[in-house]
Amino acid sequence: MVVCLKEPFKVDGSTIRLGASVGIAVAMAGDLSAPRLADELFKSADIALYGAKADGGGNVRVFEQSMLERIHARQSMKQELGGALERGELSLAYQPLLDLDSGRVRGFEALLRWSHTTRGNVSPAEFIPLAEETGLIVEMGDWVLETACRQALLWPEEISVAVNVSAVQFRSDSLPEAVACVLARSGLVPGRLELEITESVLLQDSEHNMRILHALKDLGVGIALDDFGTGFSSLSYLRLFPFDKLKLDRSFVEDIGQSTSSEAIIRAAGEMGRALSMVTTAEGVETAEQLEWLRANGWSQAQGYHIGRPSGAPSVWGMFRD
Repeated sequence: MVVCLKEPFKVDGSTIRLGASVGIAVAMAGDLSAPRLADELFKSADIALYGAKADGGGNVRVFEQSMLERIHARQSMKQELGGALERGELSLAYQPLLDLDSGRVRGFEALLRWSHTTRGNVSPAEFIPLAEETGLIVEMGDWVLETACRQALLWPEEISVAVNVSAVQFRSDSLPEAVACVLARSGLVPGRLELEITESVLLQDSEHNMRILHALKDLGVGIALDDFGTGFSSLSYLRLFPFDKLKLDRSFVEDIGQSTSSEAIIRAAGEMGRALSMVTTAEGVETAEQLEWLRANGWSQAQGYHIGRPSGAPSVWGMFRD
């Protein structure tokens, strides 16, 4: 069926192309007399269909009990995440940003962490999408922003703090006002705060995006284009908006020394950033060889495990020493 629907067909002279995903549920012989069998089969097939779409679509999935278990686990985590902030389970870890000219730490990126009482440390890759899906990311984002700004007040004045802005937060017209209120309450100089916005956030609604970007810029905070190289619209935004920083995605950095194509892209990105008067930062630096290559090729900053792993606020003081 899926293969048949892939074939184009004509309607009134126009070529129509369709695709399909299929979810299948099978009843065992002993289940045929079970009450509400049709309802249960339909629900199971729908769960399998969800799995087929999640795999990219255009394929067939047969229902397995593990699919239902994953959905239940996801729903349970979603409910528990709702009270994580109130229970004090959320915290911030700070990863250093190294200036490659001076060899000194010039800032930290604030990273959200969730330490669950029974699940242990939950990966951000698991709970951040849930927070965005439920809208909890707005409340969490406000807390992250305020906590990071207040923490930065305890650091030397030349040290900045970077905070990630999610797609959900960025879609809100109230984001600039929220940032302004946090800066006013905390007393942090706007220039010490940097907001990191990923390329994927900018893929839609250009008019709204430009309005929010300029409103944030007017506050005096730094604006970084994060995960550069993973999206599709960033070049046009680099032409239209004066970002303060370009952060290269880690997928390119890990190829240093292994792929001449990736190295050529990194050089080009660095040259473009410098031509546009932006700080250029490479993420995911995990070896001394990668660090030296980036320094030799004119990159401004580096971030990654080789520089320093994310750590709690009390642990970062040692990084301020020369």
